[in-house]
Amino acid sequence: MGKSSKDKRDLYYRRAKEEGWRARSAFKLLQLDEEFGLFSGVKRVVDLCAAPGSWSQVLSREIYKNSKGEDAKIVAVDLQPMTPIDGVITLQADITHPKTLQRILDIFGGEPADFVCSDGAPDVTGLHDLDEYIQAQLVLCALQLTTCVLKEGGTFVAKIFRGRDIDLLYSQLGHLFERVVCAKPRASRGTSLEAFIVCIGYKPRPGWTPNIALSTEEFFQDAQIKPGNLEHFEMPEEERTVAEFVACGDLNSVDSDATYVGGIKSGLDPVQMPTAPPYKRALEMKRDNKRGK
Repeated sequence: MGKSSKDKRDLYYRRAKEEGWRARSAFKLLQLDEEFGLFSGVKRVVDLCAAPGSWSQVLSREIYKNSKGEDAKIVAVDLQPMTPIDGVITLQADITHPKTLQRILDIFGGEPADFVCSDGAPDVTGLHDLDEYIQAQLVLCALQLTTCVLKEGGTFVAKIFRGRDIDLLYSQLGHLFERVVCAKPRASRGTSLEAFIVCIGYKPRPGWTPNIALSTEEFFQDAQIKPGNLEHFEMPEEERTVAEFVACGDLNSVDSDATYVGGIKSGLDPVQMPTAPPYKRALEMKRDNKRGK
């Protein structure tokens, strides 16, 4: 959650504080669900790159409400530590590591997931081509784990950065899902390249056994899916894919690009307790007079 004056004039930021969400991104998932009904019949969920946990909060509320707690399990995975969330099993782990996949399957008792989502993104550099490439690779890493854990007919949602070659990613996903939609929630600023790819109806490739231990290039090779490195592959113009674009959220709702006068008037309890800030060790050394000059 940002601390600048602009953020404090952002009504989604203020509403997140007031309603107890850990980040304003919670409203993005809620608006995606309003459009696509993502949580209908869902019991087993994997939230990748989950920290600080706003999407896990939404999943906990919606999944347990819909399933009434019957066999519902939510697993949140991130390299960063997360403050616990009711009804969510948190794993501090690497989504590309085979042991992470095994831990998720063990939690689900060997059953596949109904829904996998990823709101992860790199620290942007401002170099759009580089940011788009790194984000596409992150999506492919999330997709690797997804193909190993998602049930046939399941749904995958991930953050993307729309750019010149995003249709290559659309094409790759089109080999694995019945429907691929590019969605832009109203809570996502219009000035941002950010959007969300909603992939509905997972269809495993015939005769293909996913192996998460491989690189993204090797992983999709046996599935006969076009590689992700544009240096080694040039898609013919007629084969390029344009995904359906959908704007999510009520037009009468708050404008994410607008700023509003005023702020939160009364003091609020912290949404989450601190986890492990980078400066924690330095403070401990200073307190014990062990910090070097």
